Amino acid sequence: MSQEYILKPFGREIHLNLDYAAELNEQQYAAVTAPPGPSLVIAGAGSGKTRTLTYRVAYLLEQGIPPERILLLTFTNKAAGEMMHRVSNLLGQELRALWGGTFHSIGARILRSHPQNIGYARDFTILDRDDAGDLIKLCLAQHNVDAKDPHCPKADVLAEIFSMAGSTCQEIPALLQSRYQDFEDKADLVQLLHQTYIARKKSANSMDFDDLLVLWLALFRENPDIAEFYQRRFQFILVDEYQDTNRLQSDLVDLLASRHGNVMVVGDDAQSIYAWRGANFANIMDFPRRYPRATVYKIETNYRSTPEILAVANAAIAANTRQFAKLLAPARKSGLKPALVACTDAGQQAAFVAQRVSELAEEGASPGNMAVLYRSHFHALELQLELTRRQIPFAITSGIRFFEQAHIKDVTAYLKLAINPRDEISFKRLALILPGVGAKSADKLWQRFDASHRAAPGPQALAKSLQACALSVPKKSTVAWAQFTATMAQLDAPDSRKSASQMLRLVMDAGYKDYLRENHDRFERRLDDIQQLSEFAFDFGSVEEFLTQLALLTNVEAESNRKADDGMDKLLLSTIHQAKGLEFNHVFVIMLCEGLFPSKHSTEDLEGEEEERRLFYVAVTRAKDELYLCHPLIRGGFGSPDSHGFQSPSRFLSEIPGSLINEWRLR
Repeated sequence: MSQEYILKPFGREIHLNLDYAAELNEQQYAAVTAPPGPSLVIAGAGSGKTRTLTYRVAYLLEQGIPPERILLLTFTNKAAGEMMHRVSNLLGQELRALWGGTFHSIGARILRSHPQNIGYARDFTILDRDDAGDLIKLCLAQHNVDAKDPHCPKADVLAEIFSMAGSTCQEIPALLQSRYQDFEDKADLVQLLHQTYIARKKSANSMDFDDLLVLWLALFRENPDIAEFYQRRFQFILVDEYQDTNRLQSDLVDLLASRHGNVMVVGDDAQSIYAWRGANFANIMDFPRRYPRATVYKIETNYRSTPEILAVANAAIAANTRQFAKLLAPARKSGLKPALVACTDAGQQAAFVAQRVSELAEEGASPGNMAVLYRSHFHALELQLELTRRQIPFAITSGIRFFEQAHIKDVTAYLKLAINPRDEISFKRLALILPGVGAKSADKLWQRFDASHRAAPGPQALAKSLQACALSVPKKSTVAWAQFTATMAQLDAPDSRKSASQMLRLVMDAGYKDYLRENHDRFERRLDDIQQLSEFAFDFGSVEEFLTQLALLTNVEAESNRKADDGMDKLLLSTIHQAKGLEFNHVFVIMLCEGLFPSKHSTEDLEGEEEERRLFYVAVTRAKDELYLCHPLIRGGFGSPDSHGFQSPSRFLSEIPGSLINEWRLR
């Protein structure tokens, strides 16, 4: 016979005496005071998600749950810090015993406590992205894989493959078949390199960022006693932004919650927009199936936007077939209807945005509370030029600066060398792309090329000077050098030099597209970037003018990023992905054209189209007071004037009833 005896932890009781019903709306109150058990909280945009989670923690503490029995999982350090700060403010004291942080920080904390169980020492180090890439290069060298072999994935691509395998819990062959078909025939080699990478990390007592979750899950699965310790410890688990979790994170949550079942996940299925980096939309949609006892709470009162903007937001997401049905309800007073602005071309679209921003500023609006949002960073090129001309300060939120990305610098190096054969930097950049060419051989080739070209300038001198270098080229590069010479001869031809767009097309057709596929991760996204660059180049009168403006934009973008935190009131230019979680008084969404937004690749299946529609919904719901939806009627095409034609408005615009918007006609 056995009897259970409940051991109550001793600690100072917390009496907040909060009037939850008075401080929360009815839907928030229901979620905050939910009884034990699994709960799914669908928190619509601007509905007070953070407030709900904060009060949920306070409520649990008031019910006598010790803080060390609560686990709060978030996605960013900022979100974790904000939530812990709010809880502390409610309590009037620091809560050091409460476990709160990102998935990765909690994973590191647990792994530090049990390193020996996974074959590590307690003082293990964590590799950053560059360190991980360097270690993968050592693995390639260990197996005598030629770093310049065009048919093998390079270190950056392998790093992405390894990371995606961990976050999606897939074996390498299956992952290559589903996401990286170009390397499917290299599955055995990639798998061998992955195993070597894992072994070398362990030998160096190092983990990469993904290991903090992969090894955390492995620790629990291989050590049931340790898993049970944490299952018993964390009596209540709260998860923020659940729609962004990947398969690995979902498995961790399910495993931790398997004993008590007291897991509350909070998120918005309509804002699930990160499938490309491994987020699993099925996690939030299938939660009620995985937890049959789960109660679904909906929080639909929006405190951010005007009723007119919310009406457009509700219409924008309505066409999605797979979602938790909800209707954002306004808490604010009526305002202006969102504007639908059809522009002749990207230049007129830029002029409209710049002028309207200036008008709003003159009316007293702060540029720091305005944002221009777009699907891809290149959609704002014309706007950057226009803002620069008008001396309107702006900041760009773009992660790695667009013009500093390798593929953009590569293709523009071809044009720079064709226009200016004395450009040593561009010459060496292109030489180093070739198999078998290192820094020393690139320098020798440059010395010979430069001497030859200076000795005999004139028509076709570029190609002749490159041919003169052929005998100095490493054997591995013989074929590639011949192709390079032929490409530069084409670019140097008078007809080609009339159009930067045409020159970019020649570069892609001459083999750079294949190089891009074999050497860089996220191939299709990079290819789109270059196609957008070609469209941007189409409208310039000369190649020299295009390269000049590109250099100016590069410097402006770099300066904007450096000064983003200087306190100056600036208009924000941002991709929608990076604007998620932010809000602005005035929002402009630009380039709402078929093939641009939604992107042409995303509409190949229903799942991709619905994620693009969720992305549009996220853009709309960033706006508080005014929303402008803009689309150009004409857009330059990739490579030739023949593809320079009309653009169809985005399908998402046609899904919004005309009665909900004002059409602005530009003169």
